[in-house]
Amino acid sequence: MRPVTHHEIRLARRPRGGPGPDTFEIAETTLPAPGPGQLLVRNRLMSVTAVTRTLLDAGGQGDLPMPPYAVGEPLWGPALGEVVAVGDPGRGDGPAVGELVHHYRGWREYALVEAGEAERLPTAGPQALPDPAARLGQGFPAWLGVVRGAQVREGDTVFVSGAAGGVGSLAGQFARRYGAARVIGSCGSPRRAEALVKELGYDAAVVRGAGPVEDQLREAAPDGVDAVFDNVGGEQLEAALRLARPGARVAVVGALARQLGDAPPVRLDTFALLSRGVTVRGLPASAHRDALPRFRKEFAAGLRDGSLTVPYTVLKGIEQAPRALTELLEGRHVGAVLVEL
Repeated sequence: MRPVTHHEIRLARRPRGGPGPDTFEIAETTLPAPGPGQLLVRNRLMSVTAVTRTLLDAGGQGDLPMPPYAVGEPLWGPALGEVVAVGDPGRGDGPAVGELVHHYRGWREYALVEAGEAERLPTAGPQALPDPAARLGQGFPAWLGVVRGAQVREGDTVFVSGAAGGVGSLAGQFARRYGAARVIGSCGSPRRAEALVKELGYDAAVVRGAGPVEDQLREAAPDGVDAVFDNVGGEQLEAALRLARPGARVAVVGALARQLGDAPPVRLDTFALLSRGVTVRGLPASAHRDALPRFRKEFAAGLRDGSLTVPYTVLKGIEQAPRALTELLEGRHVGAVLVEL
């Protein structure tokens, strides 16, 4: 039997600096009823991502293809849940009661979702995942940056910035899968650096704050780098560009240095880029939806055969979602950060 009310997390006020205890409000609200073309979904898992920090700021979305969160309204983000009611069950062309779906109405225990915005999770076939939680991993931007952006090739030396997060922890694995001979990642602590090497197959790690990034990267890649998966920008991207070999490919997939701080814009030596034939390309996932079927097939196959793994941490209870976001932004975990609702 479904409850009469449920809980959702709303934006109480815009953060000053980083989000704090007064940024969010846990509200109890009436359980919605689905209308025609809608589903009522009992959310089971949701993920928190770095873009949440950007969307909390008024007008802070920049060129992102999504609006910022509104004060007094619930947040939203990727979630998995079970369909518990259908507005027009006679249609039969959308997800049915009992099916597990992926959608973007997280940060609440129950979600009212338009049927066309809920995606069934396949339980059989080449895209079926052995662990549904992997669907909340950030595999697609990782794959996209490696395959279409950096175009990693056999024998490449690859540098992945922000390598311990949800995207970077998979980018290194995809780089290896596509033939990289040496994979170097950056992160924010010696503990995470150890995890990169011992658990995720990186050959070496650059630790932010342990000395100039360029010096550490030069030691790890004395002959330079052939491909760069940039998830951070700032000093790390500048260092990678200075070590880029002739013909290097640079995929810009994230901008954490600007999203999470006030890092100045990256300085580019355009003469060096030109003379060495270095390619720098931005890869917004929203512009490459055509690649999703190929990615999902490869992703599922890698998870099934054990050549890929999705590291994640789970915090339990909707009240833990603000804490999960804080810990993600502070870099406390390796891989994705999920909340069990």
